[in-house]
Amino acid sequence: MLNVDLHCHSNISDGTLTPTALATRAKANGVDVWAITDHDELSGIAEARAVAASLALPFVAGVEISTTWAGQTVHIVGLQIDETNPTLVQGLTATRGGREQRAREISAQLAAAGIPGAFEGALKFVGNPDLISRTHFARYIIELGLSKDLHDVFADYLGEGKPGFVPHRWATLQNAVEWIRSAGGIAVIAHPGRYKFSDLAFDALFSEFKDLGGAAIEVTTGSHTVDQYGYYAKVANNYGFLASRGSDFHGLGESRVDLGQLPPLPSGVKPIWHDWPI
Repeated sequence: MLNVDLHCHSNISDGTLTPTALATRAKANGVDVWAITDHDELSGIAEARAVAASLALPFVAGVEISTTWAGQTVHIVGLQIDETNPTLVQGLTATRGGREQRAREISAQLAAAGIPGAFEGALKFVGNPDLISRTHFARYIIELGLSKDLHDVFADYLGEGKPGFVPHRWATLQNAVEWIRSAGGIAVIAHPGRYKFSDLAFDALFSEFKDLGGAAIEVTTGSHTVDQYGYYAKVANNYGFLASRGSDFHGLGESRVDLGQLPPLPSGVKPIWHDWPI
């Protein structure tokens, strides 16, 4: 099976490597088809595409859109998109608009918890000021020596119910799917195993997503356990979804899986790339 990696992040959003460095690493790690999927941002695609072309690495333009569904954040990946599509561009611009205000509220709450200057500290790790996120605050808190890794930071400071947690109202599921499809792309539910829904809620999510025109879910991803690979393969088949594969790589030392290092998709699923000209 092709070594396809359709989910990773550059420093344009909350990754640590440039699009150029990501493309180079993907090629070195034996990736056969690669996508960049920055959070709510398209500006790294041109650089990624150019470097991938120079490396003879087949490239897929992508994005990961933050949505709010049933009170939780659900990420929708768009693949094979036209990053110049006005509907997609305008939608993502609106989605990014609330990030700075949220970041300042996070900083104020962290200051009240005894961590002053967190907004300025987080900015040191931001490649794109429009996309400051909790991950950037987490890196600052680790730098201070208050937590050892990202998991601990979110457990102690930035997760729901913790001192630095501030919810954000993202796009709707319908928004995300419509923006992706208007740009000629394929909508994918990212890492479904990360969401804390009941079986009934998951059924509602998958059914609504399919009714809106969503076509795939991530089955093999760095955010899933080995047992979840098989479970979400069954989910994909039960709902008629295509199966996607992606490391969700953010950076060395921060990600569970490196670019291109996931196992293959389970047998019996239809890969999202089954009809791509690759």
